[in-house]
Amino acid sequence: MENYNIDQIPAEKFRFAQKSDLLHDSKFETKPVTYFQGAFRRFSKNKGAVVGGIVISILILFAIIAPFFTPFKPAYYDMVYAYVTPKNNLFVNAGIDFWDGCRVKDTNRIGYLKDMALAAETGREIIKDGEYTVSPDGSNYTYRYDTYYGVGFGKYKIISPAEFEAIQEYQNRTGKQVLYPVVKFADRPTLEKNKYDANIYYKVENPNVSTLRPQLDADGNIIPNYWKYDVTEENNLIPEYNSLRIEGEDGIREDGKQYYYAYGRKVDGGIEVRAEYYEYYIYQHTEVKKDGIDEPLFLFGTTQTGKDIFACLAYGARFSFIFATVVAAVNFIVGVIWGSISGYFGGKVDLFMERFSEILGSVPTIIVITLLKYHMGSTSQVIVLFIAFFATGWIGMAGRTRMQFYRFKNQEYVLAARTLGASDARIMFKHIFPNGLGTIVTSVALVIPSMIYSETSFTYLGIINLEAGNTTSVGTLIAAGQQSIMANAGYVALFPCAFLVLLMLSFNLFGNGLRDAFNPSLRGSED
Repeated sequence: MENYNIDQIPAEKFRFAQKSDLLHDSKFETKPVTYFQGAFRRFSKNKGAVVGGIVISILILFAIIAPFFTPFKPAYYDMVYAYVTPKNNLFVNAGIDFWDGCRVKDTNRIGYLKDMALAAETGREIIKDGEYTVSPDGSNYTYRYDTYYGVGFGKYKIISPAEFEAIQEYQNRTGKQVLYPVVKFADRPTLEKNKYDANIYYKVENPNVSTLRPQLDADGNIIPNYWKYDVTEENNLIPEYNSLRIEGEDGIREDGKQYYYAYGRKVDGGIEVRAEYYEYYIYQHTEVKKDGIDEPLFLFGTTQTGKDIFACLAYGARFSFIFATVVAAVNFIVGVIWGSISGYFGGKVDLFMERFSEILGSVPTIIVITLLKYHMGSTSQVIVLFIAFFATGWIGMAGRTRMQFYRFKNQEYVLAARTLGASDARIMFKHIFPNGLGTIVTSVALVIPSMIYSETSFTYLGIINLEAGNTTSVGTLIAAGQQSIMANAGYVALFPCAFLVLLMLSFNLFGNGLRDAFNPSLRGSED
């Protein structure tokens, strides 16, 4: 190596150093990021988790808000309107053949004539737009059938004289017709099932057969068979009143006599009438019950017992979220306390606590529910379900917490805190617990859908029955939907199943996003 003599260096080679010439590290311009801010940024980059969170938010908002927008309750039912299809007035007013309360109906000519007869008498659009198609051989008719108007009159009703007068007053005040002329008892069909069928107001070809064929005049119109009476006759009929749309309400002149239609006949217990159920339903709810129901309108349709699916799903979802959140919170508190003590102290304490939780966790939940129902038969099934889920639900949380305490309890900062005299409680919940919070929070997020799924399964199987008062379950709706498949009413199962699928899928994506955000070292792994 060549040696240099500093004395031989020319003086012009030397110069004073300026402050700007000094080298140093540049100052960080970014702001410090906290643990939760970093977790949020990582979570925001996971598109699947973000979408899952948005869907969960929508489902929660539906459960909270939807019950306030329907006048129906889970306890409501109306067997007459069983299996009516979903109806939305936006689509009805737009004339769109979707969500309009109709379904495609395939029937023979007799079935078609019966629907035409009902439409002719009530003025309702039983067959949407009056459009239908006929098979080449003329044996099959296909059209969109209105399930709300199609119920017609049902059976003859017996009402009190006071209600009869009240309906008359309602008709005259509103201009809506509820009661229609009756058919004379002797002129009705012979068989019992047809004799009291109020939809049969017309003459039939053979009144003695099971399937009745309507008589038609020369122009192909239905021939009415209303009971008309001479004003000079003494009978047990109700005097005529101002009907609204039946021709001849003010009297019919035949053979030099004045006749009137009978709108009811006196029988034991009251007055027998023909009431169109659609208008009678509106009258009952707006004038009598005054329960906020203006018309039969079911956004998601009805079940086989006439329950409103939208109301049942909204209240069922609300119950599921509240129930799962409460159970998860209780299990979280108990599990964290149990797991932290077991993991922190270890040794014989851990051995005893682990064996106890393993024995308790080996008992199937269904056995716990069965024993609770046997010994708590008169207790609310919600309490039975809560105790059953709490009895073993905290064990998983305790195991995860124990694992985190074993992982961090021998770290340097824990030893330093112990050296400085920190108490065990402070070390456990001030130093160790916050460091294991990421994994614990992730498990909590996944416990909620697990609880909802378990509760849905038990109610679906009928092990737990929550059909009391204004409480119901998504599982009960799915069970009802299974029975409706044979009745060509798949929409009964569609909405609750869609809710459950979206819930489970969204929580799965959301939980995986939380895991990757709070604990990046576990990214892509399965818990």
